[in-house]
Order: sequence, then structure tokens, then C-alpha cells
Amino acid sequence: MNRNNKFKNEDEEVAYWESVDMYKYLKDKAPVKMDLSDLKMSKKTRSISIRLPESMITLLKSLSMQSDVPYQSLIKMMIQEKISEMKSKK
Repeated sequence: MNRNNKFKNEDEEVAYWESVDMYKYLKDKAPVKMDLSDLKMSKKTRSISIRLPESMITLLKSLSMQSDVPYQSLIKMMIQEKISEMKSKK
């Protein structure tokens, strides 16, 4: 299975991920150790609402189960990593 698929549009990507058996895709992956020390719950938090493709949510939930981290926390970690990465490039 090729992880680096290029899709022409979101519909094509959704169709692809809906056809993939995620167990086959993830079964040989090693558990990922994650450092949660940067995820300090500040006293000021705010809820937001975003729309994500169902296939992305399914994948996130699958990844979160493997890492034993709630999927919403996993999303926050991913966002924080990307923010840190982008800040360091400046």
C-alpha cells in the first residue's frame, strides 16, 4: 500500500480511504511513544468546531487507539507540533 498517494481532489481521497482496510495499513506499525509534557492545560481554553472528512476522523481514532491517547488530545498534539515546526522556520 502506498502511503504517498497523490489525490486529484478530496472526493478521490475519501473514496480511497473508504476502500482501504485500515488494519492491513496499520498492523505492522510500531507503537509510537509520545511526549505529552508540552500539553499543559491552560486555564484559558476555548472550544472550536471544525469539519473533517469522516475518513480522517476514522484514521485519527485508529492512531489514537494505538498510542493510547484520546483522539482529541492527539489532534491537539499534532497541531502543536506543526505550530512549533512552523515557528522554528521563521
